[in-house]
Amino acid sequence: MKTIKYLMMAMMAIMVSATFTACDDDDDNNELSNYQKYQEAVNQTVNSQKRNNKVILLVAFGSTWEQAYDTFDQIVADYKSQFSGWDVYLSFSSAICINQARAGENVAPKDYYDPEHWLTAIGLAGYKQVVVQSLQVIPGEEYRRVRDTYVKDFMNNRNGDFTDAYMKSLDLNVVVGTPLMAEESDAKTLATVLNNESDVKAAVANGIVAFMGHGNPEGYDYYGGNIRYLQLEEYLREISENYYVGTVDMDETYAEDVLKHIEGGQFDIAVGDMTKTMNYAANNAKKAQLYPLMSIAGDHAHNDMADPDDKESWFTLFNGAGISTAAYETTFTEACWKKYKKGDEYIPALGERAAVRKLWMNHTREAIAKLGTEEALSTPTTAPEE
Repeated sequence: MKTIKYLMMAMMAIMVSATFTACDDDDDNNELSNYQKYQEAVNQTVNSQKRNNKVILLVAFGSTWEQAYDTFDQIVADYKSQFSGWDVYLSFSSAICINQARAGENVAPKDYYDPEHWLTAIGLAGYKQVVVQSLQVIPGEEYRRVRDTYVKDFMNNRNGDFTDAYMKSLDLNVVVGTPLMAEESDAKTLATVLNNESDVKAAVANGIVAFMGHGNPEGYDYYGGNIRYLQLEEYLREISENYYVGTVDMDETYAEDVLKHIEGGQFDIAVGDMTKTMNYAANNAKKAQLYPLMSIAGDHAHNDMADPDDKESWFTLFNGAGISTAAYETTFTEACWKKYKKGDEYIPALGERAAVRKLWMNHTREAIAKLGTEEALSTPTTAPEE
């Protein structure tokens, strides 16, 4: 699986390189025109939908799956319902996901746009209060990009799109909402919420429940993000020792490692610059249910976790270890994907669950409470000189 993943990353890099090469072949005026056309499309979207002077920009990595698009639609609908007086928009930070959504392969084309262009359009539309809410699960690489690149560039007026007067008006009126498990306390809360989900509760009573998170690449642990997976597992295992948490991209927590934990023993798991010792009693359960620990069920959920034809998928490895394993759920009742009905096979991601969506919205409320305080973001035009 890791080999396939790296091959895909290489192909993606080639695609991106080819795209920029094509741009370089054009003259500067044409390249600028293409940029302006893209920005103008976002501007028109914002201008046509603007109803208020306050805005919430939701930022997800993105996906290429129709199920994920419908999940995002449900998240946006929840936000619009719960945050009266706020306009709500959704952006993708992945260029590949944006391009494939626009291409509309097997689905109707959709435009999500990237956070940079959304924020520019939001500023040009004159919004007075801006909340950028991360839909990431942990405070990892993607969240770092949202907070320290997109939002910081916006607050620094990087491209000179806004007047000094407007930038001054934004002082202490922009905040960033944190990911689902920003703090250890969030991991504890999420453990309780997940255990209270009817399908999860039924599955863990009858065997193993293994959650597959994404994780940061090996050797990186932005903001202590990866440790949240281990903390979540510890809190889940305080409820039931049938719970396990692993990742796609975090060393020593791959599916093979989770299977070793099921066999039992003491394991020293490296997380960034630290090593955490985890103790597992041998688990003789012969049945398991797999769930994605991600906001949506996309490529990782359907391929890395559930694909029966992939010899390295979690489904294949668990079944190969003699554990009768299901990767699809038949009792989940909140399916966002319109083609799925109650009782059909489904992969429920975190964003499918209303109780989990409420946790993200709680983070947004916490962010809104910081507006107008010293915990909000300052602009360079008004920040005190050192």
